Amino acid sequence: MRIAIVEDEYLASDYLKSILEQQDILQIAEITVLKSVKEAVVFFSENNVDLAFMDIHLGDGKSLEIFEKATIACPVIFVTAYDSYAISVFKHFTIDYLLKPFEEQELLEALTKFKKIKDSFNADATLQSLVAIENPETNKIQRHFLVNHGYKLISINESDITFFAASGKHLFIYVKSGNSFLYNSTLTDIINSLDPFLFFKVNRKYIVSRHIIKEVIKHSHQKIELILTVPPIENDPIIISKKEITNFKNWLDQ
Repeated sequence: MRIAIVEDEYLASDYLKSILEQQDILQIAEITVLKSVKEAVVFFSENNVDLAFMDIHLGDGKSLEIFEKATIACPVIFVTAYDSYAISVFKHFTIDYLLKPFEEQELLEALTKFKKIKDSFNADATLQSLVAIENPETNKIQRHFLVNHGYKLISINESDITFFAASGKHLFIYVKSGNSFLYNSTLTDIINSLDPFLFFKVNRKYIVSRHIIKEVIKHSHQKIELILTVPPIENDPIIISKKEITNFKNWLDQ
C-alpha cells in the first residue's frame, strides 16, 4: 500500500509518518511526504496512491487547488484545525478527519475505519467537502423556509421538517403535522443549504432528517432501507443510494 502525506509543517508530517511506519493495521510499502500545493499537483498528476492525508491550508495555497489541477482518486483523511462546522462537513462527506493536535489512537481508529470502508469510497464526496469549506458564503446554513399556504405565507423552521421529497420537477417539504408544502428549489440545490448534521440526501428522491429515522434495515451489503417515524410518499420504501451507503453510515455515527 502506498500513502501520501500533504503537509507543510515538518513536525506534523514527521509525527504522522512515524506512527504510520510503526502501526500494524495496514501494510504500507511507501510513504511520500509532499510539502506544498505545487509538489502535490506534480505528484498526483503522475502517481496513484491508496490513501492520502492532507492538511487544508498549505504554505503556497489550499488543498482545494490540488483537486482542481490533478485527479485524486484515493480516499483522503483530512488533518485540520478547523472549526465545528467544517468538522461536521468532513464527517458527512469523507472517510475521516484528524483534528490537530491528534493522539496516536485517533490515527489508528481512522486507519481501521479506512480499512473497513475503502472499497465503497466515493471520490466526488471529498471534493464536495472542500468546496463547502472553502466557500462559506455560499454554504450558509438555512434555518427557515418560506412557503405559500393558501393566502398565507408560512415560515417553516428546520426542526419541524421531517423530509424533503422530489416529485417530478417539484420539491415538497414535509413537516411533523403530516402536511406538505411546495418549495421553489431542487434536492440538488437545497442540500447545500441544509445543516449537514441534521439532514442527509439518501437518494434522488429524499432528503431526510436524522430525528425521524426509526430503523435502518440492512437487506444486503448494498441495499439498506430506512424506516421513518412518519409515512413516506405513497408508502414507497426508502432505499439508500448505493453510492451513499458509506457516507450515510458515517453521518449516523456522528
